[in-house]
Amino acid sequence: MQEFDWNLIKSFVTVAETGSLSAAARKLAASQPTLGRHIGELEQALGVTLFRRGRRGYELTEAGTALYERGRVVSEQANAFSLLALGSVEAIEGTVRIAASEMVAAYVLPQMMARLGAEEPGIEVEIAASNQVDNLLRRDADIAVRMVKPAQNELVARKVTDIPLCVCAARSYLDRNGRPRQPSNLADHPLIGFDRSDEMIRGFAAFGVPVARSAFRFRSDNHIVLWEAVRAGYGIGIGQEPLAARDPLLEKLLPELPLPVLPVWLVMHRDVRTSMRIRRVADFLYEELKRYSAGTVSGANSAR
Repeated sequence: MQEFDWNLIKSFVTVAETGSLSAAARKLAASQPTLGRHIGELEQALGVTLFRRGRRGYELTEAGTALYERGRVVSEQANAFSLLALGSVEAIEGTVRIAASEMVAAYVLPQMMARLGAEEPGIEVEIAASNQVDNLLRRDADIAVRMVKPAQNELVARKVTDIPLCVCAARSYLDRNGRPRQPSNLADHPLIGFDRSDEMIRGFAAFGVPVARSAFRFRSDNHIVLWEAVRAGYGIGIGQEPLAARDPLLEKLLPELPLPVLPVWLVMHRDVRTSMRIRRVADFLYEELKRYSAGTVSGANSAR
């Protein structure tokens, strides 16, 4: 093991944490055969069996469990080294990976990234669309757009804005079924909301409209599915106000309702904030997200 490949440890730790080659391959953006080869090479080099392979995936053996914690520490140190090296890069070119919620990733970032691409053709963008909080400590992303402020000391969070929410529906639906004139009228319409969460039920009750789960005639925990149901004219839902305002299919309703706002934070690992390309993208996102929240966009030909 005189010329030890540290990627073997990274693969070992990731397979141990995910429990399968396929999940580890997705996390590392590698192929399953490559990871399988890494595990085999590491076991051969160490002279031990690290995993039991079975129908339930890859389970650590006693030897693998003993080595996992030390391997995790080594992997984190290697990641920290990579972060420090990345932070010293000066060229405004290369790849920047952005983690964002499904809604922001699908409906907000593409237009912004198109403008960034025109201004910075040397930057390549990767979008991780997930409502799960990506682990910036492990370089799952360079920048995260989050709706909560992270607590980790290694992360630098910058408050951007508060995105207002609104009640809205498709004009086609409202033309067929009428427009609610006061909050109590919402109970007379099919609502669109979450499936397993009672967040919207509690929210409606907070502004004086008690509704049961059955009032939400269309339910899903996927935000994009909910938004498309609103746009398709199924019923009345809640969405980001600037997103509804720029959609000609939709109409905002009951502006007097005291809806909450979505706080937006830009988050980076402190070791990469000096990277010029990451700093450039972060600053660009900061300004673009503020414009988006205010209902304006950069560029003379951008439509609302």
